[in-house]
Amino acid sequence: MSTRTSALDAVVFGVDVQSGDVRGDAPSYALAAYDGDDVARDVVTHRKLSRLIDDEEPAIVATDNMYELAADKDQLIHFLGSLPAETKLVQVTGAEQPEPLSRVAKRHGVPYGKQPMKEAEAAARLAAHNVGHEVSAFTDTTTVKVSRGRSTGSGGWSEDRYTRRIHGSVKKRAREVESELEEANLEYEREVREAYGGFANAVFTVTARPQDIPVSRNRSGDVRVEIERERRDGIEFRPLAKRRDHVVVGIDPGTTTAVAIVGLEGEVLDVWSSRTSDTADVIEWIVERGRPVIVAADVTPMPETVEKFRRSFDAAGWTPETDIPVDEKQHRTREHPYDDDHQRDAMAAALYAVDAHADQFDRIADKLPPGIDRGEVTARVVAGEESVEAVLTDLTDDDEPEEESTEHEPRELTAEERQIKDLKRQVDRLQSHVETLEGRIEEKDERIDELEASLSGARRQERKEVRKDREVSRLERKANRLEGERDDARERIEDLERKVERMKALWKLDHSNFSDVSAEKEGLVPVKVVEKFTKGAIREADDQYGLAADDVVYLRDASGAGRSTAELLAEFEPRVILKEGGLSDVADEILFDREIPVGPAGDVAMQEVDELAVTREDDVEAVIDDWHDRAEKRARDRKAAMVDQLISEHRAGDNEV
Repeated sequence: MSTRTSALDAVVFGVDVQSGDVRGDAPSYALAAYDGDDVARDVVTHRKLSRLIDDEEPAIVATDNMYELAADKDQLIHFLGSLPAETKLVQVTGAEQPEPLSRVAKRHGVPYGKQPMKEAEAAARLAAHNVGHEVSAFTDTTTVKVSRGRSTGSGGWSEDRYTRRIHGSVKKRAREVESELEEANLEYEREVREAYGGFANAVFTVTARPQDIPVSRNRSGDVRVEIERERRDGIEFRPLAKRRDHVVVGIDPGTTTAVAIVGLEGEVLDVWSSRTSDTADVIEWIVERGRPVIVAADVTPMPETVEKFRRSFDAAGWTPETDIPVDEKQHRTREHPYDDDHQRDAMAAALYAVDAHADQFDRIADKLPPGIDRGEVTARVVAGEESVEAVLTDLTDDDEPEEESTEHEPRELTAEERQIKDLKRQVDRLQSHVETLEGRIEEKDERIDELEASLSGARRQERKEVRKDREVSRLERKANRLEGERDDARERIEDLERKVERMKALWKLDHSNFSDVSAEKEGLVPVKVVEKFTKGAIREADDQYGLAADDVVYLRDASGAGRSTAELLAEFEPRVILKEGGLSDVADEILFDREIPVGPAGDVAMQEVDELAVTREDDVEAVIDDWHDRAEKRARDRKAAMVDQLISEHRAGDNEV
């Protein structure tokens, strides 16, 4: 009885090359669209095939050779990336070492012909019955990257604001993406590269396919969002149906039933025991782990319960000549773990059965050509009592036309007789299995009703717990994110409060050190301190407490300023500049031309608290008056120099005449 299930959630496309070659001339393809009942046939170009796949979104695109659709690995990956989200590419002939399509079709009873359209139809029918391997180049992990949509460039003060704005936009969009992922209950990891004013980029690694993510690829203004599905290192093949290898099964029946699964090479694959499981549970457990070739017991004769299991699988039986002693079972199983004596006995039975057939297994393996399934041949030789040669002939027969096969009449008759014998044996086995199963049906129906009710309740509770856990995880991530935003806001508030306190200090300073100041503390003016005569120091002072017109500015170090620095300070239009040290000539000229008074800081009495200071209004007025006197003299000297120069130039002109 086949354990395969239908693959027809939608139509299946079978494809084979009709003419041409994908590596050279433009190929045409035989296309068979199979919906489970009918087959629609057509011959299409590669471009039309791609368009039909996009329009109809078949569940499977089936072929006997994936490189009939792409010239090389890169083109194949591109083709896989262009398929609709729910469409699979399936190679029905196997994985890295495919078999001939004719052999696969015969093994599964699917009609086959050598014409391209017949091969396309055979591929579609095989894939519809879960035969073949899905070809995959991508994982179920997707990378969402939020980054700058423009270059930040390089430059001066305004360029800093521009860069800060772009990085702030990236940070804002990254938080929006994170919120959308959380609302969709998707698992993700976030990696952020912080930059001036925000984020340079944010990368989200999401455990989902692109079509399941509520974020789209776009580029808008300062930000762009890129989505890319994670590629595998190479091409991966995943069987549509779970493979079950041929195994040897050891069974120890009784109040506690134990089962051991051993491979044909003698490796212990699994062991299990239960006091509550019935025969059906044991059969189900065995079926999930392999296809029995031999069913073994550790006593002679074989217990009736073990014999029923053997008949159910149509497997060969094995028992020892005499009951196996306990010390021998302990010695044979010493290298393998087990939980109880029942598991040990089942494991010993299976291992001794493998030992007894080891020479036969080796002889079978020596006769097998490459590409033939060893387990299939071994099962038919050991359990079916066929010869290796007969099995190989049956497996490698490629469905030759009837007129060719009739030329070898004696061998053909032998094959027919062998086939009849096989069919009779299968009928006997199935009848025995049916009788066994019918005896359990009534018991199963009653138990199923009870278990379905309890299972339904358990599933509802489990789904409720899963949703609760996901919601808790989402809220925890959201709380962490909001706490981060709160901490950022608190730091900003603290910075602003410190700035306000510094400004207030200008009007609340204790002037007790000024002996000539009145009790009412009148006649004082604030002084804005600039540490150095540089553009950076000027901007820092402006950021801390603001520079405005008619401010008294104190340059703690006035040396080294150039033209642009002097012009920057002059733009604030200070009332007077008090300086320590000498000004450069170019700075002195610019401030003089802008009529900004400059005087030595030593001429005034100042009191400083941190970055702030105050001085007397009378001292400031005295410095300004002194500058005006010097400015008038400087202007007269400059005018006299200009007159002397004109006279010199005039005399020089007369001498030339």
